[in-house]
Amino acid sequence: MTSEPLSAETIANFLYASTATVSMQMLKRGFRNVAVNGVKPLNPAAARIVGPAYTLRYIPSREDIDKAPSPSDPPNAQRTAIEESPPGSVLVIGTEGNTRSGTLGDILALRLKVRGLAGVLSDGAMRDAPVIGRFDFPVYCAAVAAPPSMANLRPVEVQVPVGIRGVPVYPGDVIVADEDGAIVVPRHLADEVARDSFEQERLEKFVAIRVGQGHPVAGTYPPNDETKKLYQAWIAAGEPAGG
Repeated sequence: MTSEPLSAETIANFLYASTATVSMQMLKRGFRNVAVNGVKPLNPAAARIVGPAYTLRYIPSREDIDKAPSPSDPPNAQRTAIEESPPGSVLVIGTEGNTRSGTLGDILALRLKVRGLAGVLSDGAMRDAPVIGRFDFPVYCAAVAAPPSMANLRPVEVQVPVGIRGVPVYPGDVIVADEDGAIVVPRHLADEVARDSFEQERLEKFVAIRVGQGHPVAGTYPPNDETKKLYQAWIAAGEPAGG
């Protein structure tokens, strides 16, 4: 499993493409269970994510173990994730779908933002949602909740495989997210999927221009040989907005 950082080119290619396009490229490679649905960004204006997954796993809490935190507490998996997840990574939080407590609040989310993470993806809830929703920082979750995590959740492990809304996420997998949801791309496929997603997105941009000009779908989408020639000429001309 590749653990090398993503290249600037791969990140740029993923950012150019929508998750709809990336999901099609994954389907072409035989991957059907890669779309994390049912999660939303708390700030729709900060929705784009591209980065390798750093995972944090929660289990249900137990009353005799999980107490309110104090300064003398030993480090736990949540604090490890907050301080050790690398800049540019995506903190992926698996809770088995438990939305009764927030997995993070505004202070921990702010710490991740300041440390330079690419974003957060959780199948659980977030607390302090009105505050996080004003951050210029992508935080995706399935719900919002007022109670703190220890009321219903216990952080147990980092950098282990987790399931997010029925989708497996392994440490280092690439997370690509926008307002349609998130797509999980195995790291060893990321460079080629990003490259082909860029090309598909660019072609569809040209196709949309043609359809908007009144051209029929037949022969335009999917493109026939004539449309492909026009597409190459459009690229050579600098991709003008008018086609």
